[in-house]
Amino acid sequence: MESKNYQEDLSHIRSMMERSSRFISLSGLSGVFAGLVALLGAGYVYYILKRESIDYFAGKTNVYTNDLLLELVFVGLVILFLAVLSGYIFTAKKSKEKNLKIWDQTTKRLLFNFALPLVTGGLFCVGLLYHGMFVFIAPATLIFYGLALVHASKYTFTDLQNLGYCQIVLGLLSLFFLGWGLVFWAIGFGILHIVYGIVMYKKYR
Repeated sequence: MESKNYQEDLSHIRSMMERSSRFISLSGLSGVFAGLVALLGAGYVYYILKRESIDYFAGKTNVYTNDLLLELVFVGLVILFLAVLSGYIFTAKKSKEKNLKIWDQTTKRLLFNFALPLVTGGLFCVGLLYHGMFVFIAPATLIFYGLALVHASKYTFTDLQNLGYCQIVLGLLSLFFLGWGLVFWAIGFGILHIVYGIVMYKKYR
């Protein structure tokens, strides 16, 4: 009986330490939803390009007008907003179910470590856009996003680190297939997010 109580106490202490040092309310469903939104967004972007009679897979030979660039940036911002919103909704729901705080020192550290590479990458992509180097934007977003995931993974589930590595490798690979950036983007932000979300949901539900 004493041995059983001892094991229960250790389990309780381990759980308290995990809650205080790691953000464990991250929901796998948010990854699935973000992936679906990314796939729909990629499909819509391809539709826009076809509407403008642009063959995206021609790579460097494509010419983009300022109005088209603004439309594509707007679509990207909408996708980002929906992904972040869904992440907050599903995470807040999971936090409430587990009676955990969604905003504490661990959350702040997680967001800072995630935002630093992400904001840096965003500014880098603005520079690419400014200089007309559009074919490098998809690889850059994947690489910096992957770095952000790896950087933030020490404050949440370690599974996030594996997703980050996959994004980095995918981004580096896409540098050698510049005309296929939209496809790599759909795989990274769409398919990988869905797979990761399903795995996380089944593992930590």
